[in-house]
Amino acid sequence: MNALWIAIGVMLGLAALLGMVRMLMGPSVLDRALSVDVLLASALTGAGAYAAFHRDPTVLPTLLVLSLLGFVGSVSIAKFVARRALGEHIPSTTGSHPTSATPTDAVPDSEKGENP
Repeated sequence: MNALWIAIGVMLGLAALLGMVRMLMGPSVLDRALSVDVLLASALTGAGAYAAFHRDPTVLPTLLVLSLLGFVGSVSIAKFVARRALGEHIPSTTGSHPTSATPTDAVPDSEKGENP
């Protein structure tokens, strides 16, 4: 049984090491995002193996939250990269852009009560 856990540890460590190498050397944002997913999957697998070995169910909610966080992060990065690839403007959240519309600029003249 110890040989199995050693093999699991070596494989997870190797996966994490290769994920870190890809994160540092990845040429694009998607490569780096994928490497973060590999690191997260390695950590989740290690924590799941720990929970199985020690028969500790208290780790499971943490695994659930971390896996949900990884999924949401991956989808967010994919949407960001897709919008950037299509050339769509991604609006600033600070509102400091000089051409950003003010609330009165967004209302058509017919709704302001002015006669044309």
